[in-house]
Amino acid sequence: MNPAGLETYIALSALLFAIGFFGVLLRKNTLVIYMCLELMLLASTLALVAFSKFQRTLDGAVFVFFILTIAAAEVAVGLAIIVALFRKRHSVHVDDLNLLKH
Repeated sequence: MNPAGLETYIALSALLFAIGFFGVLLRKNTLVIYMCLELMLLASTLALVAFSKFQRTLDGAVFVFFILTIAAAEVAVGLAIIVALFRKRHSVHVDDLNLLKH
């Protein structure tokens, strides 16, 4: 069995990032948009870990700890905002949450 090379990890990371990017652009549900943002964050984390592994340094692992910390804070704040918006508007669709536009 051949171990996966750096190109495989980078291709997987790019694919996951693209799925997350298009999910943010095309979806209307705030929870799905939020999950797509997390997918983009994890794709960048995968690329950092792959580079760290293949360069035999710990720099990528240190960045991963920072990214995971930021992601945890983002989850707490983002879900609190989504729950507050749902309680106020009874909807999680972006089209219904356009109060700040007007």
